[in-house]
Amino acid sequence: MANCMSGSVVGLTPAFELGISAAGCATRVADAPAGLPENFPQVLDIPMAWTGAQFANRETDYIYTLTELDLCEAKMALQHFKDLGLDGDLVSRDNFPLPTLGPRLDKIRRDVYNGKGFGVIRGLDPQKYSVEDLTVLHLGIQSYIANRHGRQDKKGNMLVHIIADNSSKLKAGHHRHSTSPITFHNEEAGDVISWLTRNTAASGGKCIISSAYTVYNVLAASRPDLIRILARSDWPFAMPHFQCRPVLFYHEGRIIINFGRVPLIGNNVHPRSKNLPAVTPRQIEALDAIEAVAKATQLEISTRPGDMHFINNMSILHRRAGFINGEVPQERRHLVRMRLRDDELGWNLPEDLVQEWETAFSEAGPKVWHLEPMPDGFFVLRSLAN
Repeated sequence: MANCMSGSVVGLTPAFELGISAAGCATRVADAPAGLPENFPQVLDIPMAWTGAQFANRETDYIYTLTELDLCEAKMALQHFKDLGLDGDLVSRDNFPLPTLGPRLDKIRRDVYNGKGFGVIRGLDPQKYSVEDLTVLHLGIQSYIANRHGRQDKKGNMLVHIIADNSSKLKAGHHRHSTSPITFHNEEAGDVISWLTRNTAASGGKCIISSAYTVYNVLAASRPDLIRILARSDWPFAMPHFQCRPVLFYHEGRIIINFGRVPLIGNNVHPRSKNLPAVTPRQIEALDAIEAVAKATQLEISTRPGDMHFINNMSILHRRAGFINGEVPQERRHLVRMRLRDDELGWNLPEDLVQEWETAFSEAGPKVWHLEPMPDGFFVLRSLAN
């Protein structure tokens, strides 16, 4: 990762002066020019630039429902893998054979990376399997989407359980355990974010996604000055280490977005340290513009138990609607989230994002697989996580 004081600020012109804040970020003292940053595209005319309205009454465009043949094949693959006597985290295409379903999953894989950027696989019934078997089924099917799993915290947790928990103010205010709606964001690392829905809430809790490419197109046409602001390297992220970098990148012919509001502005439960520089009013305006356009063009997906979601974490924004849990376990929302990367289709990363990805996906370091939510201390709550 480059030092946050090194490298040029996108769009630097004589109209700018750069100062160094106490924390080391380049500080703007003049407004950006109105046009797009140099070499940034005027428009992204590709399938990944979509609106939710395009998918109205067209769920089959993004949801693949497993057939009885698919489910039978997956069960046979599960038994084949269990007969090998391997640990569950070693499941792969090579030892989880899906000769009929596999080619269909490969199409979803390519669509996630180079098509519209997301897909849902539906049809597993979590109530029919033990937790161990359900997890291996998830990992086995998922191996056809991406072949590498990433850590999600410093303890090496590979599975993150997203459940409501109001046992403390910290947990109740953390997006992983809150029941409140959250804003659009990306995860800190991972080409693809996957989650398996074990249970849904009694009401609410929809998965909501939006194309960052559509957001880019709208802002490039209407507010190119905000694109310049988003592409500058003076955004003071704290995740939890401090880093100055852009929100928006144009790298090797691809627009890449990676941000969350909490690492930039904090919230009521996780206030931003006064020792860190605050984002500027123009930066707040840019964040608000992303949220407004993303909401205006979003796609809401009603989730069912057993659904496996896959979204491109570099081009698709996601958020969650608020929800209310019921009294029985089957009405208490429980998602199992993973970070993924595919060696063949994985995008090359801008230097500012490399460290987060390396921390998540390097072979060195712990890897811990908790199949169920664990008591305090097993899962690290990053106070300023995306």
